[in-house]
Amino acid sequence: WSLQLSPTRQEPEKVSAAWSVTFENPDICALRGSSVEFRCSYSYPDEESVRQTAWDKGKIQNGILERVRLSDLPSYNGRFEYQGDHAHNCSLVLRDLQENDTGYYFFWFDTDKFGRRSKKSVYLSVTGLEASVRSNRVRLGDSVTLDCRTECQTTKIIWFKDGRPVAEPTFQAQITDTGNYSCAFEGIESSQSSPVALDVWSALHVVNRSDPLLVGSSVTLTCRGSARPAAITYTWWYSSDVSNSSTELPVGSGQVLSISSVELTHTGTYVCQAENRVGQSRSAQLLLTVEEMGRNPGGTEELALLKL
Repeated sequence: WSLQLSPTRQEPEKVSAAWSVTFENPDICALRGSSVEFRCSYSYPDEESVRQTAWDKGKIQNGILERVRLSDLPSYNGRFEYQGDHAHNCSLVLRDLQENDTGYYFFWFDTDKFGRRSKKSVYLSVTGLEASVRSNRVRLGDSVTLDCRTECQTTKIIWFKDGRPVAEPTFQAQITDTGNYSCAFEGIESSQSSPVALDVWSALHVVNRSDPLLVGSSVTLTCRGSARPAAITYTWWYSSDVSNSSTELPVGSGQVLSISSVELTHTGTYVCQAENRVGQSRSAQLLLTVEEMGRNPGGTEELALLKL
C-alpha cells in the first residue's frame, strides 16, 4: 500500500507593527513664562494594549543621565498636562516655563506585555528675551536698528510698537516712530520682552502759537526737561529767520524767559538749550508772532527739552 501526502496551504505570518515613538519637533526653544507643547505619537504591536503612560525628565546624577518621572519632581507640580491617550497620541504640555526646565524629555509607556521607553528625546531650551535699540534718542531721518537678544538661534523674532506689529527691525526714523518696542517669538506673540523706549526728535520742528501776541503784552517761556545729572545752565536763543538757525542770537539765561512788553521785533523762533557735565540738549523751536492788532494779550509757553 502506499500513502500519498498532499501539501497543505500555509497562511503567511501576520507581521505586527514595531514599537516606536516619534516627536514632531525634537528641538524646541521657548520663552521663559510661556507654554510649550511636545507633539508626540507612538506605536506598538497590535496584539499589545497600553496600560500606562508617562513622561520623564533627564537629570544628571553622579555623572550619569537618569530619567526621572515628571510626577516625582515637585517643581513641575501643576505645570504639566498629558494630552495624549492610551492609543497613539503622547503629546505633553508644559506651562509657565522656567529656565531650569531646560533639558531632555523622554516618553514611556507600559503595555500588557512589556514596558517601553523612547530612546530619542525632546530637548527643550528655555530662554529670555531682551529688547534693545542702539540709541534710544534719535533724530528725524536717523537709521534705527532694533535688536532682540535670545539664546534661541533658529526662532524667528517679531517686533511690536505699543502693541502693534512692526514690519522691519531696521528703518529710517520718523516722528511717528516714537514709542515703546518689544520683541517676541513668532507663534507665541503673547509672551513679549520688556519694552524699550525710542524717542524721535526733529531739530527743525517748529511749534506755532495758535494766536499772535499783541504789541505791548507780556509772555513767559519756560524750559523743562529731565537730565542726570541735572542741568547746570540754560540758554535762550532767538532767530528772526525760521529757516536758518545759524542766525540765532542768545537772548537770556535760566529756565524762564520773560518778555514784559513785546515788540514787532520779537517775532521769530525761540529755542532753549540746557547743559550739564555730560553734554547739552536743545528744545524744539517755538515760533512767536507779534502784531499790532493781535488777538492774544499775552500768555505762557512751555518747551520740552531733549533728554541729556
